[in-house]
Amino acid sequence: MILNTYEIVYILKPDVTEEKNLQIVGEYKNLIYKNGGRNIFVQHRGRRHLSYNITHYYDAIYVQMTFEGNGDLIKTIEKSMRFNEYIVRYLTIRQKSALPDNIPV
Repeated sequence: MILNTYEIVYILKPDVTEEKNLQIVGEYKNLIYKNGGRNIFVQHRGRRHLSYNITHYYDAIYVQMTFEGNGDLIKTIEKSMRFNEYIVRYLTIRQKSALPDNIPV
């Protein structure tokens, strides 16, 4: 199975506590591991001012997750984030492979 490297940045509501933030991160780490993902790296980017207000919020908490997985895993994570009441927005990006295209694997 070929695994791609993905990066997900999601924005939490500003009233989310640090404890709840860590709980949400733990839930998504478990979801990634259960669905075949690996090499998870989480960065808490902290509270930042939004360029424009989103659902009447002017600040938000940013979290960045980098991991290896497949497309089915991404569908599962995005569906979960869509229905999570604490997540305001999310963005998933597939990172470029470190291997050149002309080298057989």
